[in-house]
Amino acid sequence: MAYPLVDLPNTGDTAWMLASSALVLLMTPGLAFFYGGMVRSKNVLNMIMMSISAMGIVGVLWAIFGFSAAFGDNKFGLIGNPKQFFGLKGLIGADSHPAVAADPSKGVDAVKAIGIPLAGNTAIPMTVFVAFQLMFAIITVALISGAVADRLKFGAWALFAAVWATVVYFPVAHWVFDANATDPDTGDVIHEGGWILNKLHVIDFAGGTAVHINAGAAGLALCLVLGKRKGWPKTPMRPHNLPFVMLGAGLLWFGWFGFNAGSALSSNGTAGSTFLTTTFATCAAMLGWLLVEKLRDGHATSLGAASGVVAGLVAITPSCSSVNVLGALAIGAVAGVSCALAVGLKFKLGFDDSLDVVGVHLVGGIIGTLMVGLVATKEAPAHVAGLFYGGGFDQLWRQAVGAGVVLAFSFVVTLIIALAIKYTIGLRATEEEEFVGMDESDHAETAYDFAAVGGAARTAAVKEA
Repeated sequence: MAYPLVDLPNTGDTAWMLASSALVLLMTPGLAFFYGGMVRSKNVLNMIMMSISAMGIVGVLWAIFGFSAAFGDNKFGLIGNPKQFFGLKGLIGADSHPAVAADPSKGVDAVKAIGIPLAGNTAIPMTVFVAFQLMFAIITVALISGAVADRLKFGAWALFAAVWATVVYFPVAHWVFDANATDPDTGDVIHEGGWILNKLHVIDFAGGTAVHINAGAAGLALCLVLGKRKGWPKTPMRPHNLPFVMLGAGLLWFGWFGFNAGSALSSNGTAGSTFLTTTFATCAAMLGWLLVEKLRDGHATSLGAASGVVAGLVAITPSCSSVNVLGALAIGAVAGVSCALAVGLKFKLGFDDSLDVVGVHLVGGIIGTLMVGLVATKEAPAHVAGLFYGGGFDQLWRQAVGAGVVLAFSFVVTLIIALAIKYTIGLRATEEEEFVGMDESDHAETAYDFAAVGGAARTAAVKEA
C-alpha cells in the first residue's frame, strides 16, 4: 500500500487514539460482566470466558493476517490482501520509523514523513490505527456469545470465533471501514478501500453494520442451529447477578466513547460532537426502555435500564457523526422503545436468543443505520442530509442496502459455519453437562462456593441456579 506524504504524526491525535483503543478494549470485559450477570450462576464463568477468549483468538489472527485482510489493498472487490501486512510486516519495528528530510521550500526546520505508514490521510501512525481497529474486531466476536449462553461447548465456541472472524468479520470490516486514500497533489486514488463505504456511500461512522448488525445476524443463525436451552421458555432463567449487569453496562457506556468519538481518528470537533450525540441518544434510549416496561409490566427494572443503555449505544453508533442533538434523541428514543418490544419476539417466534443479541444489537443496529437516511443533517460533521432535512430518499436507500447486505452475508455464512462445526466436532453440550452447568463441565470451576450450604438446601440452590 502506498500512502501520501503528510505531516508527521500529530501527537495529540495519537494520544487520543491510544486512549480510545484502550477504552474500546475495556468494553469487552464490560460485556463479559454484562452477559455474565444475565445468566444463571452455574454458567457465569463460561459466559465471561467466551468474551475474554475472543480477545486472545482475534488478537492473534489480527496480528498474523486479520488487519491485512481488512485494510490491505483491495482484492476482488471483497477483501484486503491478506499477504500485504502479514505479521504486520512493515508496520512495527525499524521499518515503521519515519525517514524525514528537510523541505527546502518551507525551510530547513520543516520536515515531512517519507513513506511512513499512516492511517489513510490522517495524522496518526498506522500502528495506532491497527490497535484501534483490533478492539472492534474483538468485541464484535464477543457480542455473538450472548445468543448462545448456557449450552454451547467452549471448544466449539473457540473454533467458531476463529473461523467467523476470518470469513465474516474481516471481509465486512474491509467493506465498511477501509477508506480510499488519495494522493494530495494529484488526487489519484492510491489505495482502494471497501465498496460499502466508498462506492455505495453508506454512512456507518463506528460500526452499526460491521459490528452490530453483523454480530446480531450471526447470533440469530448460531442460536437457530444450536437449538433451545433445556426447559426454555417454560422454566424461569432469571439473571443471577444484576449488579454485574449494571457494572457491565456502565463499563460499556464508558468504553463506547472511545468506540464512537475515537472513530473520528483525531482529537477534533467531530470527536466532540459524536461524544455528545452518543451521550444524548443513550439517555433517551434508557428512558424509552423503562417507559415500555412501566406501561407494559407495571415496573421499571434495573435490567431494563441496563438494556436500554446498550440499545441506545448500539443505535447511535452508525449515526453519531451525521445527526444533531434532536436527531440523536430521536434515534435513542426509537431504539429504546423498539428494542424493548423486540426482545419479546423470540418467545413468539420460538428462537432461544439467550441474552437478546438479536433484539438489541440486530434491531438496534438496523434502526440506527436506517435513521441516518431520515434524520442526518448537513450541519453535522458528515454533511449529509436525510429525508426529514431535505435530502430525499437517496441516503435512505443506501443505508437500507448496506444493512441488508451485511445482514444477509453474516446470517448465511454463519449458518454454514455453525452447521459444519455441528456435524464435525459438535456444537452443543450434553443434557447432563447443561444441567450441571457450563462452568463445571467445561472449565472445572465454579464462580461461587456453596460448600457451606448443606443437604436439600444445596440441591435446591443448584436447581434454581
